[in-house]
Amino acid sequence: VQLQASGGGLVQAGGSLRLSCGASGNIGSINHMGWYRQTPGNRRELVATISSSGSANFAASVKGRFTISRDHAKNTVYLQMNSLKPEDTAVYYCNLQLKWRYTDIWGQGTQVTVSS
Repeated sequence: VQLQASGGGLVQAGGSLRLSCGASGNIGSINHMGWYRQTPGNRRELVATISSSGSANFAASVKGRFTISRDHAKNTVYLQMNSLKPEDTAVYYCNLQLKWRYTDIWGQGTQVTVSS
């Protein structure tokens, strides 16, 4: 299974970005897909995930500003980020968790930079 992420970039505070992540390969059954982020010297943290049934989970810091959606036919997950803040600056990683042994698959990171 491979994940290909896109959509990062530089945006001013208050602006919006949309991240996309497509999964390819022999995927099998999925628990969830989603996004995590990481800043230098810090642990990778949850941003948002969406389950196979469509249930979404968000970090408290992004609730009300970010939305997550999934196109099952394309095995693609989207993260719409609105009202961006400088503290949202991070490398964002796409994640897919398989049902099989709760295996986590990670995509390459995409940089999101929010200027003040």
